[in-house]
Amino acid sequence: MSLRITTLAERPGFAAALWEMEHGWQVFMFNDPVADLFYPIADRAYADYVLVADDDAEPGRLVARACMIPYTAKDSELPDGGWDAVIRQGWLARETGVAPDSVSALEVTVRRDLLGAGVSPRMVAAMRQHAARRGFAELVAPVRPNQKHLEPHTPMEEYAFRTRADGLPYDAWLRVHVRAGGRIVKVAPRSMVVAGTLAEWREWTGLPFDRTGPVEVPGALGPVHCDVAHDHAVYVEPNVWVRHPLR
Repeated sequence: MSLRITTLAERPGFAAALWEMEHGWQVFMFNDPVADLFYPIADRAYADYVLVADDDAEPGRLVARACMIPYTAKDSELPDGGWDAVIRQGWLARETGVAPDSVSALEVTVRRDLLGAGVSPRMVAAMRQHAARRGFAELVAPVRPNQKHLEPHTPMEEYAFRTRADGLPYDAWLRVHVRAGGRIVKVAPRSMVVAGTLAEWREWTGLPFDRTGPVEVPGALGPVHCDVAHDHAVYVEPNVWVRHPLR
């Protein structure tokens, strides 16, 4: 596949199709309120940090997107708040006019019919190259391991550092990052928080949510905590911080 990867700023015509691409994300993933600080304004405020890709054989049809956000780090430690934290810090930097000193990947989404075609590693490489061109010394990423949902009760601290016989990470998406030059640093224990009423969770998942306790939800990396008496359920997702040195 001959991919052409540019920024959305360079090809703004992709803005309308950016979020319409066929994908494999679960519905509940679209209900983290912090995401509203990035996604509704990404095509205007962050167009230089959204990468879009199409194939020369089918120009104009989106193959993949990769989103990043520049942010101001509070210290040298990567935040336990992971994905939510960098979006908040990036939004605050933009709103207050503070120059960002760091950049974080947020996601790579590949069109569903092209999963497994080798697009993801090329998008990660493109993010690294773009961050370097923008003058950043490293790209960080709160990685969502793509096979962890098969083991929702395994602690992320155990899963994140599990390796195969060749020394590479057990998880396929973590392997992509490590092969690209990234280094697994630590777990972000509360990277994404999704809370809702039981009615909302029933709508998002099709599950009954009628018993207090942990609920296994397809696609979730860990159980969702359900509290029937208080009519709410909360999902706290851990991610894995990866540093990509660029110099």
